[in-house]
Amino acid sequence: MTSRDLLFKGNVFVCKAYSNIFCNQSSYSPTSETWIIFVAMGYRHMRAAIAELEQTGRLIRITDEVDPNLEIAAIHRRVNEHQGPALYFEKVKNSPFPAVSNLFGTTERVDFLFRREIPLIQQLAHIRNDPKILLSRLTKLPILGGFALNSLAKKISNPPVMKHTTTLKQLPLIKSWPADGGAFVTMPQVISQHPDKPGIKDSNIGMYRIQLDGNDYLPGQEVGLHYQIHRGIGVHHQRAKELNQPFKISVCIGGPPAHSMAAILPLPEGMSETIFAGLLNGRRYRYTEFNGYLIDAEADFVITGIVDPHQLKREGPFGDHLGYYSLEHLFPVMKLDTIYHRPDPVWHFTVVGRPPAEDSGFGYMIHKLFGDTVKEEFPGLVAVHAVDAAGVHPLLLAIGMERYMPFRAPRPEEILTIANRLLGSGQTSLAKYLFILADSDGHYPDIYDLKAYFKFILERIDFTRDLHFITNTTIDTLDYSGTALNAGSKLILAVNGPILRELDSTLPENISAAGIKTAKFYMPGVLIIEAMPFNDEVTSRKLAENLAQFFKNTPGIGLVVLADDAIFTSANDNNFVWVTFTRSDPARDTYGSDAEYSDKHWSIRGPLLIDARKKPHHAPELVPDAAAEARADRFFTHNRPLAAWA
Repeated sequence: MTSRDLLFKGNVFVCKAYSNIFCNQSSYSPTSETWIIFVAMGYRHMRAAIAELEQTGRLIRITDEVDPNLEIAAIHRRVNEHQGPALYFEKVKNSPFPAVSNLFGTTERVDFLFRREIPLIQQLAHIRNDPKILLSRLTKLPILGGFALNSLAKKISNPPVMKHTTTLKQLPLIKSWPADGGAFVTMPQVISQHPDKPGIKDSNIGMYRIQLDGNDYLPGQEVGLHYQIHRGIGVHHQRAKELNQPFKISVCIGGPPAHSMAAILPLPEGMSETIFAGLLNGRRYRYTEFNGYLIDAEADFVITGIVDPHQLKREGPFGDHLGYYSLEHLFPVMKLDTIYHRPDPVWHFTVVGRPPAEDSGFGYMIHKLFGDTVKEEFPGLVAVHAVDAAGVHPLLLAIGMERYMPFRAPRPEEILTIANRLLGSGQTSLAKYLFILADSDGHYPDIYDLKAYFKFILERIDFTRDLHFITNTTIDTLDYSGTALNAGSKLILAVNGPILRELDSTLPENISAAGIKTAKFYMPGVLIIEAMPFNDEVTSRKLAENLAQFFKNTPGIGLVVLADDAIFTSANDNNFVWVTFTRSDPARDTYGSDAEYSDKHWSIRGPLLIDARKKPHHAPELVPDAAAEARADRFFTHNRPLAAWA
């Protein structure tokens, strides 16, 4: 649906009817096209979304009792992997509360849940970035203005979520991976307030995982609060620490799906997520204030507590979205106050793991809402793709313009400016490998076609000029490829110029003599090799250096990846990007023949070699529990509801 498919009448929207758009009210035909009138109104609570998903065949109920210790996660992963439905678990062992997952497990389901609001938010995003659009849409502004009223949070009293209380022990204590430190809240909306500016306007709502038990937490009295760098809650926490005052937190679970989605959106610092929660739901965000806490009035559960800004406890491990465990580290601890729930609550959760997984739906929604406005926010940027299969932050692909010196021989100039701005802005600042190529008069590859994109880059890259490192810097909290937590390096590969080589799939002679056990091409020009595993630092680095030297006379190869399993790594796009870019730190793990330094710029003859073997300091990858997987099999047998997704 585009903006041309919409008419606006007050708070009523008139849209062309499409088979995948579900609208309300009556239809009429102002022209030969079919139109449908509907009033935009979002879900009042989680139950409403569940009912609609079930009525349209997008959700399946599981009536058997399921074990929250590993089994429920095994069921979720299998269904999600096969693009199956949302799952409603009626009976969770040792808990009186049902649970729901996989709401955002397919792009189709994400589109369905937010089908009424997405087109309007897209228009508002363009207006925000380009006020000139206002002049061309003055007749429609009353509608957009009416829709924008949903961005204003609404304070209410006596909300349903505060009708009942419960204990931590009664919650669905879901543990997803064998080595997890305990049960976690995996779909929370954590609300914090700025100590200097309390209230909803300057609040922050983020999706920061909560560890409910295990480690040294006092059972039923404390939970762990984990948040990564570049998160709004950190600003609030730091200020509370400076003032030496307790830091009150509300952990909300459930509520309208838009509230979970808004908690993950990368909004500018100081902009409350309640704005987009209201816009995404087509209904103002309801909240209440109680005893110094901000509480989502439409949530299913709210866990309130106080963080001592000076106290830390060990949190983790946790099977995370890069496909590895995030390990035990010191993080804030929250002392529980009260756990509230509405009369008919549903525990909303997901299972995090190697991408793609359900949380890939968040990235899809971010691109859907704001993808077309990227060019307006980053001058000269044509397109950008944070590669989900690589864990999002390890690999960023971009296309930019070169307008600086059109009369000179092409070289990376403006695209380096764009690259540095990307690495200095919000979530893209966490990128570890940033590939950027120049738009050559409108001729560039599809940024979502990985093989086409890498072909374009590797045909043109000048290894003496185009590699730009940022060393001893901050990287993603979940990335253990660097030297320590949040510490590592980045590499910009900026390419603008003519074709320098023709890529092919010809193996060099005497490849076995170099100590290479297996060699497989992922694509022409990209070779995956398998030699000895990484052991001690000196021996392993020497092997990588020798291998890089061995390939210096292979002009048809632009990239060599040293991996533990060449067949697995070369098998498909997802395996290639996951292994290559999550298991390497650019400054430590890249090599090339005839390496030289000129004014501290590293240049090589090529090809570039990336050592993507597992290292001793890396976090272990996620491996399901075999016994839990076997127990879950009963749900996928003949005549069972999930048999189609076995």
